[in-house]
Amino acid sequence: MLQTQSSWWLGFNLFVLVMLAVDLGLFHRKAHVVTVKEAVIWSCVWISMALFFALGLGILRGHEMAATFVAGYLIEKSLSVDNIFIFLALFGYFRIPPQYQHRVLFWGIIGALLTRAGFIFAGVALIQRFHWVTYVFGAFLIYTAIKMVRHHGATVDPAANPLIRLIRKVLPVTDELHGGRFILLERGRLVATPLFVALLVIEISDVLFAVDSIPAVLAITDDQFIVYTSNVFAILGLRSLYFAVAGAMQSFVYLHFGLAAILGFVGVKMLAVDVWHIPTTWALGIIALLLSAAVLASLWAARQAPKRD
Repeated sequence: MLQTQSSWWLGFNLFVLVMLAVDLGLFHRKAHVVTVKEAVIWSCVWISMALFFALGLGILRGHEMAATFVAGYLIEKSLSVDNIFIFLALFGYFRIPPQYQHRVLFWGIIGALLTRAGFIFAGVALIQRFHWVTYVFGAFLIYTAIKMVRHHGATVDPAANPLIRLIRKVLPVTDELHGGRFILLERGRLVATPLFVALLVIEISDVLFAVDSIPAVLAITDDQFIVYTSNVFAILGLRSLYFAVAGAMQSFVYLHFGLAAILGFVGVKMLAVDVWHIPTTWALGIIALLLSAAVLASLWAARQAPKRD
């Protein structure tokens, strides 16, 4: 059994490494502007891979395991949308041209994979050893949901971000871009470019997002492999999702409410774990319904907007 589990872990991580190598070494060797068409194709590729992975889980480990993975993937995929707002604000603030944005996001996601792996193993270990941590996570998710609703519509202002001011104080930073370089030698000292500062902020922001999203998946399962793989698939598809929908993000006016509802639901699920066990298929259906309702309501509002002008 242990050998079988090790084979799953080894095989999946080899797959991730191969896909990252193909991505950077073949399709994005040269800096270029990622078109919406290219981004949509890659988004479909990543989503299809996640669904094929779920199919494989269903065949080899049962439909319950597959449904658990899909629920975790859907949670991570929907919550990762918030990252896109951060990307938009940072790239605009640092005036990073579209042809270099993929490079920043690629290395940002490499770091996110490593940090989230640590979060996942620590979170699962805490829940398995100390059951009361489940209630802490549940209460935290409900608090986050309420906070998300209360701060709906707030704009992200990188200039007021204390993290960016701290980085500029600690590191010598040039305001000019130097191609796709993150670090350069200037007058005998190493200087960070705006690309490097944006990369650091993306990495630290993802850590903050992981504090919300990983407990949300832990509400569905404490299987490390499922939590890890659902996170990885959602993160790997985040770059293409950004380039596919970045221009239309402002149209999804009700998306934050849908995300808050999902966080609130999984928070209640964690708090009620010893009273009522919600089947995974039910949880998957509720999450899909909440997300679909938010997206459809946003699309309806966007179509109605011109009529009010």
